Amino acid sequence: MNIFVARLNYDTRERDLRHAFEEFGDVDNVKIVMDHYTGQSRGFGFVEMPNDQDARSAISELNNEYLDGRKLVVKKAEPRNSHSRSKGYSGGYDSRPSYGNTYGRNGY
Repeated sequence: MNIFVARLNYDTRERDLRHAFEEFGDVDNVKIVMDHYTGQSRGFGFVEMPNDQDARSAISELNNEYLDGRKLVVKKAEPRNSHSRSKGYSGGYDSRPSYGNTYGRNGY
């Protein structure tokens, strides 16, 4: 099961997140999403657990718990909506709105 984890401390590392989830079972993969330009954490990530029962236990126990001083939001990752720019999973939150210069859009 793919698990969405939000409200991560920007200093939390993948090994720290892995350690928190390994208390509930095997972890196949951990990915903290990083800003493409700055290389800094965006404060959310994903954990892949092969056993769905272990994953459900981790979600139940870790949601609203603290890791590195931040209260986590932990839930099953949902497939992105069809209107998203890329394929994959998200936490179900809407994308941030785009602000700023729209020059070059819509053929102008």
